[in-house]
Amino acid sequence: MSVSRGSGNTTLDLQPLLADGDEDREQEEKIGGSGGAALLNGSGSKELSHREREESAVFIKKIGSALFYGLSSFMITVVNKTVLTSYHFPSFLFLSLGQLTASIVVLGVGKRLKLVSFPPLQRNTFAKIFPLPLIFLGNMMFGLGGTKTLSLPMFAALRRFSILMTMLLELKILGLRPSNAVQVSVYAMIGGALLAASDDLSFNMRGYIYVMITNALTASNGVYVKKKLDTSEIGKYGLMYYNSLFMFLPALALNYATGDLEQALSFGQWNDSVFVLQFLLSCVMGFILSYSTILCTQFNSALTTTIVGCLKNICVTYLGMFIGGDYVFSWLNCIGINISVLASLLYTYVTFRRKRAPDKQAHLPSTRGENV
Repeated sequence: MSVSRGSGNTTLDLQPLLADGDEDREQEEKIGGSGGAALLNGSGSKELSHREREESAVFIKKIGSALFYGLSSFMITVVNKTVLTSYHFPSFLFLSLGQLTASIVVLGVGKRLKLVSFPPLQRNTFAKIFPLPLIFLGNMMFGLGGTKTLSLPMFAALRRFSILMTMLLELKILGLRPSNAVQVSVYAMIGGALLAASDDLSFNMRGYIYVMITNALTASNGVYVKKKLDTSEIGKYGLMYYNSLFMFLPALALNYATGDLEQALSFGQWNDSVFVLQFLLSCVMGFILSYSTILCTQFNSALTTTIVGCLKNICVTYLGMFIGGDYVFSWLNCIGINISVLASLLYTYVTFRRKRAPDKQAHLPSTRGENV
């Protein structure tokens, strides 16, 4: 830009000043832009850190609930075996009635003391949770029956069939498809259990039937608990309380009809304080097991809950060779049991291996209907 004055052609050049102004503005824009980017990066890192903390908290809940369920399941298996086999208690049906009673009393008192909360009983409560009460009662009764009639190592091996049933039901009802690694570990467990059963020297047909019914009911229970927790407002405490409440009278009637009530009440060891203590412990552990089962299913999946229940059988398997005195050793049976145990360890690694890349497609069992 230039300005002329008269004939002297005096020129004032403003272009350098304008250029300097443009450079200053560009520098300010660069500084402002970098500052904004720094703010965005800071906000993004905070969001990422918050997400990582949430993922860590969820992971801890998954691991904690699985360990709690495994410990509860191990304890009740050992206590039940001691009561039913070592003390020769005549009725597993009466023991299941005791476990129902303990759940009703503990949760009822807990609600009155405001330690737990669940919706009040309504006309449609049974319809909301059906068929869980029937599955719950059958699973408890046949599970105790299998514990009484089979040695613990074989009981533990045959219980692994529930994993395959759970996997198939999750695919059918929840639409969850297991990964290849999960399928390989499950099929290996089933193969080991079949090998062990092929040379079971203490074979008991009634015990095998009880366990296979329990497997089907365990698989159904896990899947339907998952479904009810996701779709019903009753909650985990309500499921436990109303399952026990609705099935108490049918269980009492069954005890009376089969004569188990009379046999149990006339049992000669009621004056033995150690037996009474273990019987009461078995009743309370039934409640704790129900709670830990629902908790593990809520934070993980029905398949994970089933597999953790079978994983605890690693301890039960080897300890059970000495508890109850009804295990008969054979090499083929022992090899099959150990194959099943190793496959259980493989599944544990696959399931609880922490995923470092959340966007990967190989999802494992989750709580919100993701692919497994």
